[in-house]
Amino acid sequence: MGGSRHPRALWWALLVLLAEGRADAAAGGRGRSNIILILADDQDVALGGMTPMKKTQLLIGQAGASFANAFAVTPLCCPSRSSILTGSYPHNHLVRNNSLEGNCSSPAWQKFQEPYTFPVYLQKQGYQTFFAGKYLNQYGDPKAGGVQHVPMGWTYWLGLVGNSKYYNYTLSANGREEKHGALYEEDYLTDLITNRSLAFLQKFSRTPFLIVLSPPAAHSPWTAAPHYKSAYRTITAPRDGSFNVHGKDKHWLLRQAKTPMSNTSIQFLDNVFKARWQTLLSVDDMVEKVLDELKALDLLGSTYVFYTSDHGYHTGQFSLPIDKRQLYEFDIRVPLLVRGPGIKPNQTYLEPVLNIDLGPTFLDIAGLNMSQSPMDGQSFLPLLVNKEQRDGWRSDFLVEYTGEGCTGKDPQCPTLGPGVSQCFPDCVCEDAFNNTYACVRTLRPHDFQYCEFADTQNFVEFYNLTSDPHQLLNVAKSVDPSLLEQMNQRLIKFQACAGVSCHF
Repeated sequence: MGGSRHPRALWWALLVLLAEGRADAAAGGRGRSNIILILADDQDVALGGMTPMKKTQLLIGQAGASFANAFAVTPLCCPSRSSILTGSYPHNHLVRNNSLEGNCSSPAWQKFQEPYTFPVYLQKQGYQTFFAGKYLNQYGDPKAGGVQHVPMGWTYWLGLVGNSKYYNYTLSANGREEKHGALYEEDYLTDLITNRSLAFLQKFSRTPFLIVLSPPAAHSPWTAAPHYKSAYRTITAPRDGSFNVHGKDKHWLLRQAKTPMSNTSIQFLDNVFKARWQTLLSVDDMVEKVLDELKALDLLGSTYVFYTSDHGYHTGQFSLPIDKRQLYEFDIRVPLLVRGPGIKPNQTYLEPVLNIDLGPTFLDIAGLNMSQSPMDGQSFLPLLVNKEQRDGWRSDFLVEYTGEGCTGKDPQCPTLGPGVSQCFPDCVCEDAFNNTYACVRTLRPHDFQYCEFADTQNFVEFYNLTSDPHQLLNVAKSVDPSLLEQMNQRLIKFQACAGVSCHF
């Protein structure tokens, strides 16, 4: 049953007061386009992760634009979400992993990075701003201000405390604790986020507005809504590409994976794959309901709607059962669909667009001069509304990740020794301290990926994705050394870039 929660009447009163308190600022921004970002969690695109999203593909993708080459600049939740919020590469926002010690929602993050997130800029431009769902993995930790901390830039704040959950969670409703239990009609988080956003639109929204909806799907614990638990009953993870293939010429972390995988591992990842799709069906409903409400309020034509994920995911690729954190396409490619004013329907873009480009694009929509922001990304609004801007777009970009490990031995896998983490199932480890890498990913004139690891070997991986789209063969030892040197120099420049110097 549902636990004790913030009284509904008080919640409504709080929302009214907050909305009224921002009325003066909002009035100054009338006439600008509204912005909605729907941000899924762990949703891949390379393994068919958009298959459950039929309404989303119809209502956003076919009604607007799809980006075939959308990427996250780092494949882990908190660093990636920090990149989205700040428009910055990890080497500039300094969030290394999902822990407080790794700067995830830490006091230092709150002091030095939150003042430069995109909602802060939009709120100063008169936007009324609304957030609901997962923010950063350590949000609400007592060591980082607890639920009383409301990040800068949000008129109304409904932030999930901690990592993704579907039931039995705590929210911060503008700094006040709101506990929820396990009653579907009241507590299922994806639906609660949907309902609160509809209430905001119906009762209190003043244009222009920014709405960010961040549901838990398709993150663990993969709890589907009751009416979707029988969906995709016979589905299994894709068996093609790099599935159950040994990473024989890859970094040692990939080489330690057990190939062929055990039957128990395969059954486990198949169950996860199915459950992930089931959870996404409620997100698909969210998209439909939000767009229906915009249409009913005559706001659809003046609102940009973005759909994406924080990063990708894998289920059995290179014999790694389930997780993210790796440099390969399945972990860094994300869905990106956009509809809104000036965007023609059924457009597909091949230009590489990054999650650090979302913030600059929102600022561009709001009419802000990008020189006022330290963001590393670039606005892709010109791509959406003016095809002539395509020629000067980037051709390559940076991917970076800082590995996580345990200082002691994993009690479930004592033979592995210290330094590894995320060892499940069958003691196959998904991460390690020296799973720390930086990559240059190029899409033209060549489809390459070049990666350097920060380990004692200075291990290098290099892939030609034209001839090897599944990244099966590391050709670092066989390509022309001058090409490796060229890629190394490009990587050094990227790792030192900040702001406009990242646009080279």
